Amino acid sequence: MAEKSADFRAMAPLGAQISHMLKARGIEVIFGIPGVHNQEMYRGIEEAGITHVLARHEQGAGFMADGYARASGRPGVAYVITGPGLCNILTPLGQAWSDSVPVLVLSSCLDEAAAQQGQLHQMRDQRAAAACVCEWSEEARDATSAYRLIDRALTEFATQRGRPRHIQVPIAVLEGLAEAAPDAVSLARTPALTTEGVAEIATALNHSKKPLIILGGGAVKSAADWREIATRLGAATFTTYAGRGIMAAGAPLDFGAYLARPDSASVIAEADLLLVVGSELSQNDLWRAELGHRAPLIRVDIDARVLGGAVAGSQRILADAGALARALLEHDLTRSAGWRPEEITSARARWRAESDAERPGIASICDLLRAALPEDTMIYSDMTQFAYVAQEVWPMERPGHWHHPTGFGTLGYALPAAIGGAMARRGKPTVCIAGDYGFQYTVQELGTAVEQGLPLPILIWDNTKLKEIEDSMVRAQIAPNAVKAHNPDFCALARAYGAHAVAPQSAAELQEAVLAALRADRPTLIHMTPVLSAQD
Repeated sequence: MAEKSADFRAMAPLGAQISHMLKARGIEVIFGIPGVHNQEMYRGIEEAGITHVLARHEQGAGFMADGYARASGRPGVAYVITGPGLCNILTPLGQAWSDSVPVLVLSSCLDEAAAQQGQLHQMRDQRAAAACVCEWSEEARDATSAYRLIDRALTEFATQRGRPRHIQVPIAVLEGLAEAAPDAVSLARTPALTTEGVAEIATALNHSKKPLIILGGGAVKSAADWREIATRLGAATFTTYAGRGIMAAGAPLDFGAYLARPDSASVIAEADLLLVVGSELSQNDLWRAELGHRAPLIRVDIDARVLGGAVAGSQRILADAGALARALLEHDLTRSAGWRPEEITSARARWRAESDAERPGIASICDLLRAALPEDTMIYSDMTQFAYVAQEVWPMERPGHWHHPTGFGTLGYALPAAIGGAMARRGKPTVCIAGDYGFQYTVQELGTAVEQGLPLPILIWDNTKLKEIEDSMVRAQIAPNAVKAHNPDFCALARAYGAHAVAPQSAAELQEAVLAALRADRPTLIHMTPVLSAQD
């Protein structure tokens, strides 16, 4: 044992030592692209026993790391080069920031960038560039600093809100010999809950006649407990898009993910107590200036910045959603009878009809796909009208199983993120849903999916245009402009990458194609058009 430890701590280039350190701390997969500036980071990957996934573009690597993190519950890690490599991954970092995803990007950087100009990959301040879309971005100028920053990032991922971090290391430092990283030190810290504070919340809930709970992405990990709390209280619930699946599909007192419907404000106004758990209540959650509540509002979040936001609440609790749920379940919770299931069912039906009228035909295809897919399917969607409808009308049985680029709202997310998710869930069903335009942002990652042999259905919703933008222009009385582009033959393009491809012409063929794709030996592009909705 002592001899093995001595070998492990032998001097080696820092780039190699970093991979060993990450492996020792539970990192199994790294996404990235090697280059002359970061090649030392690749020296130790295979030796450490880490799987490396070669992306076709750093943007793809970043989205893969994001998708992997969301599916696995562990940090997603990416290696990129100086300058353009880091710039290319900034969009995924911005998305991870918006959606609270723990992504760690390690990049090289120039040894000196002030006195010497004209170097390969040089930019004025790449650390500062990454800082704009990360929780923090720091430079490690020696091995000890690199190890400390990595441990800082991993510790914060475990104890705080998940958001991306960036660490850059000068090329010469990566090449230099270094001792191995020290052993990991465990640390688990979340904001403490007081007994009195929990009792106060329990009392308020018990005295309420029409309690309403809004559950966001921060409550996903404690979904079972929040289901139990809502059931015991007889509370009505909404979920944000990120919180879908926390309440079981069709739960009698659940309004679903229709929070952004304008007249949800009138429903919220009926509550005599509102509890919001793990949600920013951001523009992307509400699409209106006011939540609509008149009653006292209790807000619970692990991020103090959220508690000080525009919808501040009459009581603010800095706490982990799971810790609060467990503490509340230790109290006797009194069931109220203020909400009537038939009224909630009627509201859901009305809002679904509104969604279907706004973007006709998509809801019926969502129903077809939901009926065909296994219950544990994990779905990654892009910014596309299909997803906008699906997020409202597609009930989820499980939380944390639909991932969408909310907030930052980038195109090109779905395919590489689904690749990352499929890597984390080998043997379990994963699906990608993208629009015809957004898919082309990262279409090259088809090559990665083929290389990895992923049985990934890639559903392309092809309405031949930027339909959402066209509709927005029309509403604004702007003549639609620059919303149509020449599309490729998507099936031929997929086959050129070595993927399977099919263009179903009926509802039955669509369901069969999806199931066959889940059994395939490689990804399958499934080309969908609005004609399918007319076939039902």
